[in-house]
Amino acid sequence: MTRRFYVTTPIYYVNGAPHIGHAYTSIAADVMARFHRLAGDEVFFLTGTDEHGQKVEQAAQAAGVAPKVFADEVSANFRSMANAMAISYDDFIRTTEPRHIASAQALWSKVAENGAIYLDAYEGWYALRDECFYGEDELITGPDGQKVAPTGAPVEWVKEPSYFFRLSAYQDRLLELYEQNPEFLGPHGARNEIISFVKQGLRDLSVSRTSFKWGIPVPGDDQHVMYVWFDALANYLSALGYPDTSAPRMAFWPASLHLVGKDIARFHAIYWPAFLMAAGIELPKKVFANGWWTIEGQKMSKSLGNVIDPRELVADFGLDAVRFFVLREVPFGGDSDLSRKALIMRNNVELANDLGNLAQRTLSLVARNCGGVLPERRNLTEEDQKLLGQVSVLPQLLASQFERCALTDALEDVWKVIRACNAYIDHQAPWALRKTDVERMADVLRVLLDALRGIATMLQPFMPHSMDRMLDQLGVEAGERTFAALELPLPGGRQLPAPQGIFPRYVEPEQV
Repeated sequence: MTRRFYVTTPIYYVNGAPHIGHAYTSIAADVMARFHRLAGDEVFFLTGTDEHGQKVEQAAQAAGVAPKVFADEVSANFRSMANAMAISYDDFIRTTEPRHIASAQALWSKVAENGAIYLDAYEGWYALRDECFYGEDELITGPDGQKVAPTGAPVEWVKEPSYFFRLSAYQDRLLELYEQNPEFLGPHGARNEIISFVKQGLRDLSVSRTSFKWGIPVPGDDQHVMYVWFDALANYLSALGYPDTSAPRMAFWPASLHLVGKDIARFHAIYWPAFLMAAGIELPKKVFANGWWTIEGQKMSKSLGNVIDPRELVADFGLDAVRFFVLREVPFGGDSDLSRKALIMRNNVELANDLGNLAQRTLSLVARNCGGVLPERRNLTEEDQKLLGQVSVLPQLLASQFERCALTDALEDVWKVIRACNAYIDHQAPWALRKTDVERMADVLRVLLDALRGIATMLQPFMPHSMDRMLDQLGVEAGERTFAALELPLPGGRQLPAPQGIFPRYVEPEQV
């Protein structure tokens, strides 16, 4: 039976341009989606843009254009970034689309029908930058002695009529969710933080505003627009066709994995499941929060001028080198630092040398000594079987790592095999066997080609373009590139194309 896998990125807020942090989450989700497709699962992969709220309205005013015109432009930039990073999304949802507006209003109506929304007046601290209300006990003192949000965002005292969601009524159910489903929220640090927050007590949540108009009208009361997070979180259902439960895509609900930045884990792990509980809708299976990026050890900021557009990195280093680096450098889920030195090191040592040189050496020996023909698989020694055994367990090993969202660990598992292959080729020395035992040379080269096939197949989700080229050179046809296909050895006798380098070494251009 085919399994379904539904993975989402957060929908990115259109008050600014895309940067490396956005690309990071999108790449991780893309790797997940590609892995599950290669494993034979039916996959739906969603990304998109969050386009309502006071911040967008103000950014549009500053730009001198209507909010929709502003949102159209920035949303197109996020779509361009996704395409440039080879993000294989199945749908790109925008919260200004009619399908989303209808879906969000339907979700609101369902929650209201079930008695979880009521009208009152809101009075409290609001951080515009975070689009979030904070309790007095959550505020901290900023550098200038003023009260600020725990994120450092300025706060202002707001008083206006508001609809409220009965969040306090779901405190015990949320704690029960975290306790009974320890895999619901990761990584460990984010999980502990959320549980601690909920245990301190939940207040009812203001879910509408009247002080601005750029938002989805509340059903039956167009003086109010929905709180941007109620609107935004509904995207995970609106892209599937909710409230039409017979829509084909609704078969993908509940979501298998919501990948989010750690700054929005609270909204996904507290508000979202509570909204769904109130609507009587099944909960997503997992929320996983990835860390933040610093640039050369400094926090990204416009004032420092160090906000990096990932497309600029791709222009310098190539797409797959960037995709590889962001998931290889630091364990996924932790904070990461982007430095050119580290990126060059990863590219030159692990891609160009460890993997690229291994493939080039092997394929060049086949071209020179076997007429460029894939040798038959014949006699296997104990060493041969040991290496091929390491390759054969990669699909199972990586499936386990992907289940934990341990993408960096998955890459390390593959690199252990690559290092074993390099030790094997040095020990077996097929270039020397050419003079003493041609049959053994062919057997060794066949073992290396089979190992490289397994490695390249498993690395496809991370580096799709480079691994396509490597599999082409290994004589692997289009229909032989799934994980299941690895169980069948390739028939010997295939003519292989002339070998070509896949990962060039990077040398910093000289400063003029």
